[in-house]
Amino acid sequence: MATRNGLLAAWGLFTVLPAPVVAEVDERLAVRAIASMPWVGLGLGLIAGLGCAIVTVAGGGQPLAIAAGLAILALCTGFLHLDGLADTADGLGSRKPAHEALTIMRQSDIGPMGVTAIILVLALEIAAGGSGHLDGWRGVWLLVTMPMVARVSALSATGRWIPSAHKKGFGALFAGKTHPATIVVASVIAAVIAAGSGWLLFGWRAALVAVCACLASWVFGVAWRRHILARLGGLTGDTFGSLVEMSGLAYLLTLALFA
Repeated sequence: MATRNGLLAAWGLFTVLPAPVVAEVDERLAVRAIASMPWVGLGLGLIAGLGCAIVTVAGGGQPLAIAAGLAILALCTGFLHLDGLADTADGLGSRKPAHEALTIMRQSDIGPMGVTAIILVLALEIAAGGSGHLDGWRGVWLLVTMPMVARVSALSATGRWIPSAHKKGFGALFAGKTHPATIVVASVIAAVIAAGSGWLLFGWRAALVAVCACLASWVFGVAWRRHILARLGGLTGDTFGSLVEMSGLAYLLTLALFA
């Protein structure tokens, strides 16, 4: 029987990992699924963190461990968010009017701006996570919490006051669906998990920096979202993916600089 559980539906929609068959996504299921996106991120973070820990224990070095964790994340999502980042970069970088930029984003090929965006984001993430002052276990912590925090930005972009760029499509299923209270609750829980785990593992300074990193991630996500809205007039599935990637980068950079 096809599932209508929000968390299981989100797992099936946003990952390529084994999951129950997802029922046809109507508005009610879409609301529950997108509200579960941060917790799907936490599950993915635990998987990526395990991979990072294995490389760390094997003596592979911090940059390699972070790169392995990021590769696991990308594989588990079927490169969904990196694809969205690339398409968004191609559309915005074209400097075309909104309707032409959206057409570029819907094409199946990837342009030079999309390739460059992926390379820059991944390089900065590996450099941030592999910083010399971060020991291997802090790197594991970064990878466990980052996907969860980053997906809060995507959740907040589905607020009821934010329009979709298209009337149909994957992004239109979720755009404009989420109640503000759901976003606030998810933000608080994600910050508590990030800060609480940091405090338990590394002390009060890590907890404080984790809270600051969450705020930096979400503020940057809002700024990125506002830029997209100004250029395109609405959000798409690709732009949600770019929000996940850009917010995750902001989180990692903040932790790398101050943890």
